[in-house]
Amino acid sequence: MTETSTPPRTTTATTTGTAANPVLRVAPASPAAAAAYFSASLAFHTDVSDVAAALAADGGPGFVLIDIRSTESWDQGHVPGAMHLPNALIPEQAEQLLDRTVPVVTYCWGPHCNGATRGALALAELGFQVKEMLGGFEYWVREGFEFETWEGRERRAADPLTVPVAAADCGC
Repeated sequence: MTETSTPPRTTTATTTGTAANPVLRVAPASPAAAAAYFSASLAFHTDVSDVAAALAADGGPGFVLIDIRSTESWDQGHVPGAMHLPNALIPEQAEQLLDRTVPVVTYCWGPHCNGATRGALALAELGFQVKEMLGGFEYWVREGFEFETWEGRERRAADPLTVPVAAADCGC
């Protein structure tokens, strides 16, 4: 009978006991790699608070905000000033509706939906500069920003789990 041995377990963690730590089981990236990753992330993403501030700024936001959801979803509620361009219509209508020199920001329902990502991809493949608004319409409403429905404008109280209720912004 041949004796079998278990190969030694290897990890990228240091020998200071981090192997049992699920956060550090895989070592963090080097500072240079982390800086490159986070810099790239900011080139691809924005958030609802920054979009709201840009839309409210004098002189306009400098981008076109696009809601890529269905007409039914748009009617249920959308960001004031957004353009409605459902994902399915991007290939046939983006060229006529958008200016390639103006960046585009896409949004969909919320963090559980990748529709804004699909819309951003479709627009990028057509040659548009594009970012995705993280949080989507859900977080627009949850942060207490005004929205439009087919019946008019509405605003809900800010959710204290998403924004500080006693400050102008979160400070980030």
